[in-house]
Amino acid sequence: MPNNPDNAILIGSKPLMSYVLAVVTQLGNGKKEILIKARGNAISKAVDVAELLKNKFAPGTTIADIKTATEQMKSHDGRDVGVSTIAILIKKPA
Repeated sequence: MPNNPDNAILIGSKPLMSYVLAVVTQLGNGKKEILIKARGNAISKAVDVAELLKNKFAPGTTIADIKTATEQMKSHDGRDVGVSTIAILIKKPA
């Protein structure tokens, strides 16, 4: 799965449609692949973005790959905690 910063959309706390618009804009600018990345509570929003694109805003796009992992991070009190991550690769039709 490509991990280029120029084709990655990092999902966070903005409204869902902000991320959908960001991906549609990238596709409109000629990108063939977009990587939607999220961790923790934002994972469900990343899945929603991918599904909205595929089914409504960018028909013909496909979900080419999905990878999940766990990253080790420090909590506020210094403990090591595992945080789930997801990367969804969206491909534009050829």
